[in-house]
Parts: sequence; C-alpha cells; structure tokens
Amino acid sequence: MCGITGIFAFNLIGKFNRIHVTSATQSLAHRGPDFQAVHDDEWVSLGHRRLSIIDTREVAHEPMWDESKRYAIVYNGEVFNFRELRRELESAGVSFFSQSDTEVLLKLYIREKEKCLPRLNGFFSFCIYDKHEQEFFLARDRYGVKPLLYLFDEDKFLFASEMKAILQYGIEKNIDYASLRAYLHLNYIPAPDTIFTTVKKLLPGHFLRVRRQSLACEKYYELPPAPKDDATTIRYDDAKKKFGQLLEASVQRRLVADVPLGAFLSGGIDSSVVTALASRHKPDLHTFSIGFRDDPFFDETRYATTVAKKFNTEHTLFSLGHDDLYAHVHAILDGTDEPFADSSAIAVYVLSRETRKYATVALSGDGADELLAGYNKYAAFRRIIHRGWKEDDVGALHGLWKVLPQSRSNAAANTVRHLLRFSEGLNLSSRERYWRWAGYAGEDEISRLLLPEPAGRSAEYHRRKDGYLASIPERETINDILQTDMRLVLPNDMLTKVDLMSMANALEVRTPFLDYELVNFVSGLPSDYKINQSGRKRILQDTFREILPAELYNRPKKGFEVPLLKWLRGEMKSLIVDDLLSAKFIHAQGLFAYPEIEKMKRQLFSHNPGDVHARIWGLVVFQWWWKKYFRS
Repeated sequence: MCGITGIFAFNLIGKFNRIHVTSATQSLAHRGPDFQAVHDDEWVSLGHRRLSIIDTREVAHEPMWDESKRYAIVYNGEVFNFRELRRELESAGVSFFSQSDTEVLLKLYIREKEKCLPRLNGFFSFCIYDKHEQEFFLARDRYGVKPLLYLFDEDKFLFASEMKAILQYGIEKNIDYASLRAYLHLNYIPAPDTIFTTVKKLLPGHFLRVRRQSLACEKYYELPPAPKDDATTIRYDDAKKKFGQLLEASVQRRLVADVPLGAFLSGGIDSSVVTALASRHKPDLHTFSIGFRDDPFFDETRYATTVAKKFNTEHTLFSLGHDDLYAHVHAILDGTDEPFADSSAIAVYVLSRETRKYATVALSGDGADELLAGYNKYAAFRRIIHRGWKEDDVGALHGLWKVLPQSRSNAAANTVRHLLRFSEGLNLSSRERYWRWAGYAGEDEISRLLLPEPAGRSAEYHRRKDGYLASIPERETINDILQTDMRLVLPNDMLTKVDLMSMANALEVRTPFLDYELVNFVSGLPSDYKINQSGRKRILQDTFREILPAELYNRPKKGFEVPLLKWLRGEMKSLIVDDLLSAKFIHAQGLFAYPEIEKMKRQLFSHNPGDVHARIWGLVVFQWWWKKYFRS
C-alpha cells in the first residue's frame, strides 16, 4: 500500500505545474513512510510513497520501469494472485528482476493492456506511463477499496491517492454545491464527484486513458445482476459449502506478506469468521480489538476475547476511555482534505494507530454487511417488502415516536429512534425510502439549511441522486438494496473511512469479503439466503455456526460507535457555540441559514436529540475543513 501522484502536462502552462510534484508526493508520506521517489521527464512527472509489504528490497521501489524503459508504473494496492500470474508470464518467456506484485502487474499490462484488469484479484489504484505513446493508463479496483482522484483540463491531467496531494498543485478551489448538498444528507460525497468542481474520483471498476488533451473513461467490471424475481439457482446447502470454500480461499490469499500481519477482531460474526479461517493457515495469528471502558453499551470485547481463546490467537486488547478517543479528534479533523463525517472513523483511526505498533497488515471484516445484509436497515426493508399489520401499526404511531426520546446511547431510546425512521420510510417510494434511510436529513431540512441556491444547482443534485438510485425498481427486493449499497455506501463511506484512517497510520487493511470471486457468487444468490425472518447474514452465520462460539449468535449488532453526543454537548460545546456554528461565523461564511443552525443546536442540547448529533458532526467537519482551505 502506498501513495501515488502524477501530472501529464499538455502545454507550457501545464508544464509549470510539474514543480509541485515533489510536494504532492511528500503530502502522502503517511501512506508510505518507507521510501519516496519522483520521476520527471519533459511532459510527465510521477511520484510515489512506498509502504513496503511484498519484496521490501530496493529493487521493488517505484516508480518502477520495465527493462526497455518504455513503461513505468506507480501503484497503490496488492494483487493477491500475482504468483500465479507470474508463473504464467514466465512460461511465456517474460523475465523478472524482483519478487514484487508491482512488476507482475507492469509486465502483465505490457502484454495485455486493459485486458489484464479482469485477471487481477486484489485491490488497487495505479498509473502506467507509456513513454513511447505518451499515454497514461489508470485503473481502480472493482469495489473501490483504493482511492484515485484526478483533475483534467486544457493544460494538464493530475492524479493522486488523496485530495491533499491534488491541492499541492495549486488548483482553483471552487465548491461543488451539488456535492455539498449530498454531503449534508449522507455525511460523505459519492463518486465520481468531490467537494471541488474540477476534481473527480475514478469510479470503482473503471479505467482511464489519457493522451495529450484527451481523456477516455471505460468500465471493466460490473456487479453481476441479482437473480430475477429472487429465483433459486442453487440449493441452500450447496450454496453454504461453496460460500465457505470461497471465503477461506480469499482469506488464505490475503495472508501473503513479507511484514508482520494480523487481524482486527471486534467480536462480531464477520471478523470472527475471518479470524477463524486465518488461524487455520497462520498459527501465530495476532488479533487486535478496541474496547470502550467508559461505554459498556458499545463494548464488545468480551466476545472478541472469547473468539481469540477459541482459535488460540495472540490477542491484544486496546481498552480506551472517552478521553483516549477524543485526544485524536483534532488530528483527524486536521487531516481531512475533503468533508467526510462518518464518526466511526475516529475509532478506526485509533484501532489502526494501536495495531500499527505490532503489524503492518491487518485483515478486516469490512464489506460483509453490504454483501450479506448485515445492517439493521435490511431487516426494515424486508419488513416493508413483506408488509403486514405490525408494520402498519408502527406507521400509525409515527406521532408517538416523534415525541419520545431518541438516542443511540441507550437501548430503549435507540429502539424508538429505529421505530421513528421506519415509520418515516413506510409510505415513501422505494427510491425515496432508500435515500431517506441512507442519510440523516430530509430534503426539506437541507433546503432550509442552505441559503437560496442559484438556478440549476438543485437540478444537478437531483440528477446525481437519480443516478445513485437508478438500480432500485418500483418494487424492490433485498438484492436491489444490497447492490445499491455496494455501489454507493461501500466505496464512498465504508471503504473510504478504512482507507483514510488506516493509511493515516501506514497500516494496510485487507478485506477478504471483497474477493471478486466471492462477491460474484454471493450477488447471484436469492435474497433469503442472506436475510430471512430468523436473521441477517444468514448464509455466513449458518456456514460457520459449528466452529464459532455460541455466544456470538442472537445478540444485537452494535456497530463501531464513539460517544459523539457526549463530546458535542461537552468537550466540543465551545467549538460549536462560540466558533464553527456561531452566528458570526455562519453569517460571514454565507453558505448556511443561521435560524436552521440555531434550531439544530437547540435540539442537540435538548432531552430528545435524535440523530441531530450526526448532522451537527457533519457541519463541524465541514466548517473545520472550510476554515483550513478558505479562511485566511
């Protein structure tokens, strides 16, 4: 795992921007602390920061050139089937000078060009420079595990792993207001857009070809369609067997490393299965958990300890208090180069920081929820699909749920919060229900929050929203919802969070549930293999029921929460009231309507905060970011 950046200048104006490539590369030092190198020629510059994982020798440093000096690569990621691909290339007469997957990828591309992409099993973003043709070829992995941002105009093409590197080139910072509106709903900005009008994210499963003042984008991968009408194409017992084989093969592939490797272990089903399978092939497996000693409601470490004992792992528990977590909040905010407000990122940051003291690579259970229907919302969608009198009664009591206390911080208030959200979505269309449950605010609330927009801005937001929801039919199945989450929530929220927080600490996180062979198989299974009346992630739970501790089953999913409400009401109150959301700041900024901000602050400090703390946190992140980049 690494940080990459580069520029292709089209004229003398663009050429001037090449002076920034070293600082852009240096801005990615956290992603690759082991080595930095920059290549310059007349029109092209490439920069690379290396986190050495496979073949840590100097010969595997990047930018890496083939022997002919025609092709160069800068690469962020891992190709887990590189040894098989290497053997195939060697049998065809290709020679190698390193043991790295980077060289295998470069040599495979030289032979097969873009046709190499479907053959790669791993996660990646990379750029290959063809000096003879004066061409860049860039690609991103199927599910968006690794990021790739770019800017294209008449003078130049820029790319980088993170926005902070793009900003080093001195670009114009014009806010994309459709992106801002989406952010205020979701607390993240979906690809291909960013907070800036001129910067884009390469979509997962796509590649770019760049020549002088020419850019072409193509798709090389798409999720297989769900079975029509949820038709059964394989018996459930056979599906369980195949699923178990594919997941174990995926875990085994991801154990290859020339540096210390461990696994995150939360005590949930996903990470416990990964730990169980990894321990079969790595007897000295080291596992890592984070516990919240000040918040027993969210602390699941006793389950993690049980799993660690079951599979005889060397287990390290990081037991943290609220102060330990809060100590890193300002550092995370300072490192934010595009507004991103999933508050669980704070816990991921701390877990990654502590894990990095022992390992350079960690396996995780990320992706299982979106692939296998693990979130509470999937049970809610299923209830609406199979709607009956119970669901109608919940909807009829909508007024009651609105006045009862709602909060994530205790079980009763959290139940009321879920009932309110369910009743809100009950009578919406399929697409509007999905959108409402994907975010934290209604369309009318966001409209009131933003100052009146120039003509056309709102239309662009709705055009993008229609694109996000295009795969949801009028009468949805669970598979329709899962496929939309795999395209929207997984790459833009969950994987972005893990990449930013782990790489901020130079830790590579590998995701066995996102092996494309496994994803392709699961995508073709009927919905009720993933969720039915008895529970979520059905096939995962049933496949591994005999090897996992019984205590892991039939307990509520807690998630990776931090005490955000407490912080906003306590330690961060002055920051909110006197600075970032003060009347003075809001009026001078000219983006938001202060009466709506004031209303949200009153709710935050009331006895019935609901989900407003998530919206306030989104504003805090945005305002902190805005001060950094727009306020001198």
